[in-house]
Amino acid sequence: MKTFFITLLLIIPVLMNAQVRQAITDEKDVPVYELPEVLVSLKGKKIKNVKSWEKIRRPEVLKMFQDEVYGRIPGDLKIARSRVVDEDENALGGIAKRKQVVLTFVKNDKELNVEILIYLPKGIQNFPLFLGYNFYGNHTIINDAAIRLTESWVRDNPAFGIVNNQITEQSRGVRSSRWPVEEIIKSGCGVATIYYGDVDPDRDNFGDGIHPLFYDKSQSEPADDEWGAIAAWAWGLSRALDYFETDKDIDATKVAVIGHSRLGKTALWAGATDRRFAAVISNDSGCGGAALSRRKFGETVARINTSFPHWFCNNFNKYNNHEEKLPVDQHMLLALIAPRPLYVASATEDLWADPRGEFLSAKFASPVYQLYGLEGLPATEMPEPDSPVKGIVSYHIRTGKHDITAYDWEQYIGFAKKMLN
Repeated sequence: MKTFFITLLLIIPVLMNAQVRQAITDEKDVPVYELPEVLVSLKGKKIKNVKSWEKIRRPEVLKMFQDEVYGRIPGDLKIARSRVVDEDENALGGIAKRKQVVLTFVKNDKELNVEILIYLPKGIQNFPLFLGYNFYGNHTIINDAAIRLTESWVRDNPAFGIVNNQITEQSRGVRSSRWPVEEIIKSGCGVATIYYGDVDPDRDNFGDGIHPLFYDKSQSEPADDEWGAIAAWAWGLSRALDYFETDKDIDATKVAVIGHSRLGKTALWAGATDRRFAAVISNDSGCGGAALSRRKFGETVARINTSFPHWFCNNFNKYNNHEEKLPVDQHMLLALIAPRPLYVASATEDLWADPRGEFLSAKFASPVYQLYGLEGLPATEMPEPDSPVKGIVSYHIRTGKHDITAYDWEQYIGFAKKMLN
């Protein structure tokens, strides 16, 4: 028996490496596939108007994503209390107002604190506000000594001064390239961010974060159809929006939810499940985000479930190497955001996230926007790099790698100001 387990340990890494080598990164290798019809109900009824979409098809699609991909939230939980722990009327040299707010959640004798960092432009009313998660702590988005350091678990990154899963002063501002806070403020927009590990640490462990607050006495992990990390993070974004509705400085009807990579997947699911978000922005979200699963290009369902088994619900594992059996595909996720503004973006060197698959999702979601009398994506062919296609559904592919850059933000700021003002 011991020899058997040693053999398995030797074989498994080889098999995983073989999977990576076999990843499709050339368009000619994409298999023939057929997408589920977004405008045909489970009973075969063709959806021809907004009423039928809202009453029949949209609830069907939303439930399929909940049951088979992201998982359902097993209950309801409101903010127990909110505390403004920092407020500066003259932040960033006097151009912004900074707030830091702690949201506390209490259930089943457990408590969770989530901190929101907010920068608002001064002298402007009813401005768009970007809301998104960050990867390493609120203090990493800008070098501001007043920002509180997270006490949550953070994955190690010695280059950022993060060791033993704890952040240090060294990590202040290390991700400022991804968050051009001053430029956002000067444009007349606001920005709010949360460290995603406050809501649920990004590791295969359901014993921390928000999940345990919902467990029954015999439970130690979510049921097969219950929420993984992405749905938990999306839940946290909605709770931030709950708070914004109580903040006199913020117009909660003008909040654009934004995310990069796994947090782009999160932004899309948050936008699909909570229609209070006024606009949704997905940056390089890839598999399980904006990219079509059936293309099997770059990262696939099997690969993402193997590498990150905690992101989706357990039911999603049924479709490992069987994407064709999924009752949904990601164009249907984007369709759930209609008729609100949607921006999807890719990068030329980010083949793992399947840029063409992301574009096609936006294209094939457009018929639902058209039900509302909107054009949807104003393009039938994928645009050239650095040539955005702008409409109620917008898309660009930027030259470069998997990242969110100043170029991306320039497009998003213009998009939000046009769509939400």
